[in-house]
Amino acid sequence: MATATFIHDGHTVDYTPGADVAVGAVVVLNDLVGIALRAIAANALGALAVTGVFDLPKATGGGSAISVGTKLYWDVAEQVAKADDESGANKLIGKAVKAAADADATVRVRLMQ
Repeated sequence: MATATFIHDGHTVDYTPGADVAVGAVVVLNDLVGIALRAIAANALGALAVTGVFDLPKATGGGSAISVGTKLYWDVAEQVAKADDESGANKLIGKAVKAAADADATVRVRLMQ
């Protein structure tokens, strides 16, 4: 019978980038989205958070408000969290845990994978 071997709690995952990654950068690896807790040098082993609550940038202006509990997606091109997956182009990052008004530049997100 096959058995599982515990590795770690899974709050972070190992990541070795091809280019420098700044602290707080959102990294999309196919359908896995994580956030760099520390700067990671190119070709050096680092870690991405895949759980936790973070304030992420969002678009501002009319129609950009986000309600608590809304599923949010990371738009790599615009570097913002938004409620639209744009036909799968944006990757699921989590759910809003604090309402964000049209004028707010950030939204509080609980990461979920």
